[in-house]
Amino acid sequence: MTGASLPLLGTTPQEHGGEFDLGEMLAHHILNSNTYELPLVGAVRLPQWDPVAIAGLQVDLSPTKHVVLLLLAAAITCVTILAASRTVVAQGVDRAPKGLANAIEAIVVFLRDDLCKEYIGHGYQRFVPLILTMFFFILAMNLLGLVPWGGSATGNLAVTAALALVTFLVTEVSGFFKLGPKGYLKTIFFAPPGTEGAVKYLMMALMTPVEILGKVVKPFALAMRLFANMTAGHLLIFSLLGFIFFFGDLALGRWFIAGGSYLFVSGILVLELLIAMIQAYIFALLSAVFIGLMQHEH
Repeated sequence: MTGASLPLLGTTPQEHGGEFDLGEMLAHHILNSNTYELPLVGAVRLPQWDPVAIAGLQVDLSPTKHVVLLLLAAAITCVTILAASRTVVAQGVDRAPKGLANAIEAIVVFLRDDLCKEYIGHGYQRFVPLILTMFFFILAMNLLGLVPWGGSATGNLAVTAALALVTFLVTEVSGFFKLGPKGYLKTIFFAPPGTEGAVKYLMMALMTPVEILGKVVKPFALAMRLFANMTAGHLLIFSLLGFIFFFGDLALGRWFIAGGSYLFVSGILVLELLIAMIQAYIFALLSAVFIGLMQHEH
């Protein structure tokens, strides 16, 4: 979505004395917009730039809420990893680091040995930086959706699709160079081993569309899985909070409904914290699996 086509979602109807609108509240907190909420300031309109012509297309590069969250997640990832690495260097490689650096090192070692090495196999070292970056970057974006005045950029399909496209390009390009042109073509024009003659070409005609579809479905599944899980969690949280406004006028049930919504939302927030970590891990895991499948001809 371009910045010019986005609705201005910086204010809600209740701020202007209107009736409560659950749909507006959901859109305000989940959809992309040209404004960003800041503490003590309120909605701040982001700068709008003129569209730029790229390959004959008018592309709007104006920053949006999710662009700000992407940059913030990238900054948090860089600062956290650099701080942890400096702590490790300062304490010496022969000693186990303490605090946050120890947790980061444990995650890095786990992803390197039990994920990259296990699923990519020989030559996995080249892909470790990519898998680690994917995990920590997605984790930072997911966690930003659980803090006040934050938001989850992974709730935007364009963001998850871009991440999946990176995995797709790395998988296919690295597979092409590893297998060579002839070996790579076999991953598209496939015939089961042992088939000969007319049967071979018949199977190839049947399996080739399946193989091409499989290459497209893999990144699509990556993008949709992350997007759907993060969006569904936030929809559920705000829907439960909406009960307070819908049924809050009931004299007998006011505190009961508010307390019940609060308890349910608190429990779901704890679950969302776990889901944020799991979804980052699954994205990294499947990326490693897809890369590994293309690295070995057998």
